[in-house]
Amino acid sequence: MAAEGFDMLERVKTNIGLSGNDFHDDTIRGHIAEVQRFLIDGGVDEAVAGSEAAVGAVTRGVSDLWNYGAGGASLSPYFLQAAAQLAYRPPEGGDGDA
Repeated sequence: MAAEGFDMLERVKTNIGLSGNDFHDDTIRGHIAEVQRFLIDGGVDEAVAGSEAAVGAVTRGVSDLWNYGAGGASLSPYFLQAAAQLAYRPPEGGDGDA
């Protein structure tokens, strides 16, 4: 799902204020995978869900899920709006005529 030369983990970590080799990496990777699966299942092209175009939405989704309390995580209205917009975005090189 990731474009060559692009690291979603590092971009998300930077956006949420983490840097370097962090002990949270596995947790963040899990949240990234969950958010990307949510996007894909909602109609976002797999290439788009793993692209730089989705960094903001994925970061917001990871932040929404970052909750240590059971049952307390929910996806924000911003994330849901960004997901809906990404569903209309063609993959790079696509002409949008699906």
